[in-house]
Amino acid sequence: MNVFFEESGSFKAGSVLSRQGDAFQVELPGGRRAKVRAKDVLIEFEKPSAAELLEQADAAAQEIDLDFLWECAPADEFAYTALASEYFGETYGPVERAALVLRLHGSPVYFRRKGRGQYQRAPEEQLKMALASLERKRQQALVQAGYEEELKAGGLPEAFKGKALALLTKPDKNSIEYKALEAAAAARGISMPRLMLECGGIASPRALHEARFLADFFPHGTGFPPVEVGTLPEDLPNAAEHVQAFSIDDVTTTEIDDAFSIEHLADGRVRIGIHIAAPALGIKRGDTADTIARTRLSTVYMPGDKITMLPDDFVDAFTLKEGGLRPALSLYCIVNRETQEIVATETRAERVFVKSNLRHNTLDEVVTEETLAAGTGDYPHKDDIAVLWPFAQALFEKRQQARAGYGLRREVQRNTDFNFYVDGEHVTISPRRRGSPLDLIVAELAILANSTWGAVLHDHGVPGIYRSQRAFGAPSGPKRTRMQTNAAPHEGLGVAQYAWSTSPLRRYVDLVNQWQLLACVEHGVAAKLVAPFKPKDADLFAVVQGFDETYTAYADHQRRMEYFWCLRWLQQQMRGEDGREARREFPATVVKDDLVRFEEVPLLIHVPALGVHARGTRVMMEVLSIDELTIEASVRMLRVLDAPVVTGGEQAEDETGEDEELIEAADDSAQSEAEAVAEAGEGEGEGKAASDAPDAAEQSSEQHATEPRE
Repeated sequence: MNVFFEESGSFKAGSVLSRQGDAFQVELPGGRRAKVRAKDVLIEFEKPSAAELLEQADAAAQEIDLDFLWECAPADEFAYTALASEYFGETYGPVERAALVLRLHGSPVYFRRKGRGQYQRAPEEQLKMALASLERKRQQALVQAGYEEELKAGGLPEAFKGKALALLTKPDKNSIEYKALEAAAAARGISMPRLMLECGGIASPRALHEARFLADFFPHGTGFPPVEVGTLPEDLPNAAEHVQAFSIDDVTTTEIDDAFSIEHLADGRVRIGIHIAAPALGIKRGDTADTIARTRLSTVYMPGDKITMLPDDFVDAFTLKEGGLRPALSLYCIVNRETQEIVATETRAERVFVKSNLRHNTLDEVVTEETLAAGTGDYPHKDDIAVLWPFAQALFEKRQQARAGYGLRREVQRNTDFNFYVDGEHVTISPRRRGSPLDLIVAELAILANSTWGAVLHDHGVPGIYRSQRAFGAPSGPKRTRMQTNAAPHEGLGVAQYAWSTSPLRRYVDLVNQWQLLACVEHGVAAKLVAPFKPKDADLFAVVQGFDETYTAYADHQRRMEYFWCLRWLQQQMRGEDGREARREFPATVVKDDLVRFEEVPLLIHVPALGVHARGTRVMMEVLSIDELTIEASVRMLRVLDAPVVTGGEQAEDETGEDEELIEAADDSAQSEAEAVAEAGEGEGEGKAASDAPDAAEQSSEQHATEPRE
């Protein structure tokens, strides 16, 4: 005897070897033996054999008309045997019964299983809906197959136009477009982004890299909702009578945060003004503009582009552009010109007249240490810069003494940084001399303002957002940098406290600190009672955490795009102006182990099998291939150009420190904290390399080759 039975949701047939009570010992056609309970047996039969029954039942099941079978079935629950007589008539055998079970069980759209051998037909409305859904899926499968074939052939289906970037960034993985793209890429043996690039779905690798960043941080776009600029206080003082301010920035800068002024006093003293744009006068905590700024937290900089924290109308209203009165928060320092000591300080909210916006691009070659010492040259605000230069030097030396007290060496500035200028898909990367007098002036005055205003907040008991850096473990141990809401030393800068306050147009923490400072200016000792953020305000801690994470992510994107444009520059050099191969060899310097730094662009690459070379060894590298999609390059060393000569231990230490910085940057380790250099580049975002762009204010004195990164 043979039996047809159900086991684990499927149907099988076998020969009965023995039976004990309600259990059969059954041998299946493949030779496997199984114990089958009687309640699982649907059909007992003698002929045909078990294997033949399964084969014939499968074939017969496919011939059963489901629509007719559904019409024959009763509306209520029924046993399959009852339907067998209705469909097959009185003459049916085990093959027909088994075929009916297989057909019923395999058609859940038409029939619902209610138990062993028990079924109920689906209601007519639900059946129609289910059949319509199946037909849609069948049609979609045909469309998907067509998309897949077109993609594999190198074409771009019409439905993909305008959707390609979304399919690669934030895709709906259940869409037929995504499924077709995934299948076609797998069939071609390449990644989906590369397939879309080959098919013309994305214009360039650059578009994909930028789209991925925007999808993560600006999913609703980079535009701004309608918002009006707030009105300024009517009683805001006018400082135009004694202030003729000027700024010093890169030519591409539009968010001009800081400007300076000089007023000569009696007894060999001067009043030096540090004027910071004051959007906090027109933005209130919780209003629409604040919501926008808090959502973005910072301006995003990348070569050739930027995404501002505030709407253009706000930037235009508060940037310190030349030719008019601008609202500002000013720090005035009365300085003894003979000793360069600060005699007194005062903070005011006021309108200042900005006379000039000076640009590094035109002045760096004119304003040098030599011309300042000789008093030569002809340029705007020459006398004012001559006053600021020795003051900035004195501030720098004072910080170095404080650093020495923390066990740190002097800051050593790098000689060269790079500017990126992007025109369409073409990039120009030009070196810029670092450590110029103008750099030092801007950096030191910004550090002075941030340190002084940090002390103002602390003295008034008003919480602020501080950058602190302290030794971890021993005094000479690694430095730990963090953001916090109470004053603490920043050992890397050599200041007692450091509260970011000089870039409120492009950093949200600076805007928060400016609100707090305005409360101190307006209310004095009562400031902590009326400041927007009170002591131990949980919302202030949330700002700190959100800003730190977002700012780091923005900086990572900037570095990634700078690396991309460095590779693009190499490709341009390799192609030449006429499109033919021009050069493949580029000089570089060994940093450490297999890491080299290209000399003409700020690019660091690990070179396998480089060999053992001393740090500073100049080598000639051959670029073998560049992949802009993965932002990778393959290079090899051709020959050694020359080896370094180290004349003293101190020089060796400085060079080692700079090398360590470059190594960590190449490995995408945590940002360091060189705010002394970074403050000189604040606001210079659009065309600057990471060391010059505003987010370089996150870098520490490691940029001067002096201390470990965070």
